[in-house]
Amino acid sequence: MHARFQQALQGFKTYLTIERGFSDHSIAAYVQDVTRYLRWMSGDRQLAAPADIGMHDITDFLATLRDAGLAASSMARTISSVRHFHRFAVSERLSDHNPTEHIDTPSLTRHLPLVLTTEEVERILEQPETGTPLGLRDRGILETLYATGMRVSELTSIATDQVFLDQGYARVFGKGSKERIVPVGSIAVKWIQEYLTHSRPRLYRHNRPTPVLFLNRRGGGLSRMSILTITKKYASRAGIAMDVHPHTFRHSFATHLLEGGADLRSVQEMLGHADISTTQIYTHVDRDYLKEVHRTFHPRS
Repeated sequence: MHARFQQALQGFKTYLTIERGFSDHSIAAYVQDVTRYLRWMSGDRQLAAPADIGMHDITDFLATLRDAGLAASSMARTISSVRHFHRFAVSERLSDHNPTEHIDTPSLTRHLPLVLTTEEVERILEQPETGTPLGLRDRGILETLYATGMRVSELTSIATDQVFLDQGYARVFGKGSKERIVPVGSIAVKWIQEYLTHSRPRLYRHNRPTPVLFLNRRGGGLSRMSILTITKKYASRAGIAMDVHPHTFRHSFATHLLEGGADLRSVQEMLGHADISTTQIYTHVDRDYLKEVHRTFHPRS
């Protein structure tokens, strides 16, 4: 890769971190895509700088990926990464034009998320042995996931001073460090309070203080993999056949709200979606539910 491309790539990574506030996972994905892109431009096209790249260079690059069998979802992510890179290049005056302006993103088939029924959620929530510190913690975790629809990354990072049990809400920092207020239902409040009173003091280590709400057995914060293990363990104990992840609780949270009559904008706000089209996927699940209600109760269905 040409030296000017390498310098631009390093600056792009800094831009994503500081200017855009992306997560480490997103930054790694964007940098991986743009690295492949710039290597191709440097090698196959013999180009030396972002300003040298034109729209036809990009369409040829995408055609190469398509011919190699890259999935539509991966193509869409690559185009998004390349767009972000060229916007950065223009903003930093590394180029005087953005060759991605007229590049189309491939249409994607939106898959309906797997959701739990309310009965299945109840069965999972009842599995932890709340007479033990870890069991009580796990009950608090599961109740919080379902009550708030938090992402697993948000749950692992939320601090004790971000949860206001008396008022029944939590301050959550989502993607791009965007803050939102999420209601916490009374049942979840009860179990979080139980955990804070009887479990967290026994897990807390004074030699390694941490503000994180949910602690592991060594007094540190829980990893995403730990939350995944917890959800899978109790779903298995509850006899749930589907592959349950922490995100399954988020999907179920949104779907059950819509089934109960919540409006889409409110659900969007609680989930922290920047675009309502992301939330609209849950309306498809809701339509299936409404069809079933119609079939069951309408006299001419």
